[in-house]
Amino acid sequence: MGITRDSRHKRSATGARHAYYRKKRKFELGRQPANTRIGAKRIHDVRVRGGNIKPRALRLESGNFAWGSENLTAKTRILGVVYNASNNELVRTNTLVKGAVIQIDATPFRLAYEKHYGTPVTRRRVPGATQTTEEEKKSNHVERKLTERRKDSKIDPVVEQQFGAGRLYAVISSRPGQSGRADGYILEGSELEFYSRRLRNAKSKHA
Repeated sequence: MGITRDSRHKRSATGARHAYYRKKRKFELGRQPANTRIGAKRIHDVRVRGGNIKPRALRLESGNFAWGSENLTAKTRILGVVYNASNNELVRTNTLVKGAVIQIDATPFRLAYEKHYGTPVTRRRVPGATQTTEEEKKSNHVERKLTERRKDSKIDPVVEQQFGAGRLYAVISSRPGQSGRADGYILEGSELEFYSRRLRNAKSKHA
């Protein structure tokens, strides 16, 4: 018995069984789930209908993530899965699927922000950091440009705290088992508040 995606085997809304008028078909074929985990990159190619090739990611350790409010995208490491609305088992096993809330390394985004605005991304400053590292000499034109940019630099306070810890919450928006990639976006605003609330509730339940 292979995995099938047909609906003929299901009962109707009233509970009646559908009559079988044919056997399984190739176009109803289903396959084993990818169960993409965190680890050294491992992608298998699967030959699908029409001779097409589908990249099936079995292990992934990084992806491209977008920081929407800053119009910035960077490749960064995936550190772990923290929430999945469909199944807690996928959190325990660090399985990467579309819609999973994960933690990513904040370093590429911090460096890009500091380069663009010429100021640290977090308010917390390491004592003596400015004295030990000599600032690059900038022309007056560059200084004026950075000053203008700083007027529009606003970061969500919750995201700023995450930068202090070096980890950001993000959501996977691609399908690793279908595209072979784990790409997504950084959580901000009301969406971040929603998932933070869910994470707090989950932790309090287990406690």
